[in-house]
This record gives sequence, structure tokens and C-alpha cells, in this order.
Amino acid sequence: MEEPDPAGAAAPPPGLRSLLPPREFLCSRKGQLLLAESVLSFIIFICYIASLAAAFMMAPLLEFLLALCLFFAYASKLNEKFKGLYWPLTDFLRCVTAAIIYFAISIAAVSKYNDGASKAAGVFGFIATIVYAIDFYITFNDLVTFLKQGSSDSPEERKSE
Repeated sequence: MEEPDPAGAAAPPPGLRSLLPPREFLCSRKGQLLLAESVLSFIIFICYIASLAAAFMMAPLLEFLLALCLFFAYASKLNEKFKGLYWPLTDFLRCVTAAIIYFAISIAAVSKYNDGASKAAGVFGFIATIVYAIDFYITFNDLVTFLKQGSSDSPEERKSE
């Protein structure tokens, strides 16, 4: 019998573990916000399916899928590989529209429908509105910082490019 290699023990086994995002991304602010957005959107989607306000279920489903896609895109560092897509602006627009849509459908769900699932979806929708608003505030600050760095180049440098 061969002795197990101690250097090989440190490498994660292949399989499902390779699909999990890195620990440092999960501990980052952006990772936690995207994870919270995904979880809240999924909960709201389930609440709308079980409620009388089932007409509102499409918005949380789309936001869940978008948040999940961006979560894995940022976790696998696709934003660094694909420079053609302006990631901060895309993320900012996603967060702004999600916050507005969640706020509107939460008001409608709480005020118009009387069942418990609609009320729960409305309450979770207000919480999701706050989470998305925090995310678009942070993304907006990153966007402004990036735009200020881009405008600090001198006109001569831009002409030479």
C-alpha cells in the first residue's frame, strides 16, 4: 500500500465542490449582498406562488436568476475576463430596477390582497428593496470612483491611444 501524499491532501477533491464559489468571495460585501438578494428573491417567488397575487411571481423569478448569474459571474471572475461588458453599470441598473419593482409590487401585495402569503411576500419585498438599495448605493460609489479615475487621464494620453 502506498502512503497518502500530504501535498495532495490540501487540494480540494474534484466534483461538486468545484462549483462552490471561493470562500473569500463569500466573505466579501458584494458576495454577501448577491447571496442575500438571491435568497430573498427566491423566498418572495415562493410566497407569490402560494398567494392570490400570483401575477407578481415573474419579477422575483427574474431577479433571482439575474442575481444568481451575477453571483457566479463575480465568483468565477468573469468580470475580469470579459472587458466588453461594463459590469458595474450593468449591476447598478439591475439593482435600481429591482429596488423600484420590489417596492411597487410589495405595496400592491400588502394593500390589495388579504391572504397571508401575499402579506409575507410584501414584507420580504420591502426587505429586498432595502438590500437592493444598499447594493446600488455601494455600486454607485464604485461607479463614480471608476469614472473619476477614467477622467483623470490627460487628453494627450487619450489621443496617443
